Amino acid sequence: MIKINLLPHREERRKQLKKDFYSLLLFSAIVGALIVILVGAYYSQQLNVQNERTEYIKRENKKLDDKIKEVADLKQEIDALKARQQAVEDLQGDRNQPVFLLNELVRLTPEGVYLKALKQEGQRVTLNGYAQSQDRVAEFIRNLSSQSEWMYKPDLKDIHSTGIGQGRDAKKVSDFTIDVAIKRPREKDEANSASASTAKGKK
Repeated sequence: MIKINLLPHREERRKQLKKDFYSLLLFSAIVGALIVILVGAYYSQQLNVQNERTEYIKRENKKLDDKIKEVADLKQEIDALKARQQAVEDLQGDRNQPVFLLNELVRLTPEGVYLKALKQEGQRVTLNGYAQSQDRVAEFIRNLSSQSEWMYKPDLKDIHSTGIGQGRDAKKVSDFTIDVAIKRPREKDEANSASASTAKGKK
């Protein structure tokens, strides 16, 4: 005998599958939302940590900038103090400069040369005088250039013939003007030290 089930089981099955599908879909959506929230929270935390690190680095950089500025200010103050100290030392050393300069001129002025004026402006001296001939002037310039410890770079500014005296005593002479640089005592000492070091190196 054949039994026939007339209940709508297929329709019930489809409804159950549909219900299960929607339940699974809802569950997946909930799980996906939780994952998104968790990932977002993680990256938000990492971003906050990174922001804190960035702020820390900015604060430390500002501190370093302030320290660098303090060091730069100190360096400027030290340089200014050194400059003032050097100026004082130069003034003290320059007090004896005219004595050394006059001694040098006495030693280096050849016969036949007569100095009538000497003018100093800063570290340059202008010498004006008479010479028996232009050769005497050239000798004087050579002496200033090669034999002086205090004077260097002599520059002949003017030379011309002129007459001095009257009547039978009148003479033709060369009137000259020489501009020469002079060293400060510390510059002379530095030059001497450099020459000594060069001499030792050659040995």
